[in-house]
Amino acid sequence: MNSKQSARKRFGVNLRRNREALGLSQEDLAEAAGLHRTYIGSVERGERNVSIDNMERLAAAVGKKIQELLDDSQP
Repeated sequence: MNSKQSARKRFGVNLRRNREALGLSQEDLAEAAGLHRTYIGSVERGERNVSIDNMERLAAAVGKKIQELLDDSQP
């Protein structure tokens, strides 16, 4: 992944990869994290400036730590 990519975009890309690896839809992830499906889509596209609280909820919903979803070396 491009190391010049913003943390917001990296988080979204890694969130999507992890969600898909778990076989979850955006709706499934939204329900698990207590958020709205359209919010998930905008986070995954890097369009949203996500709060730390929501990052924590999303990371937990895919079984990861926030740091892992910000890692630019994730496959």
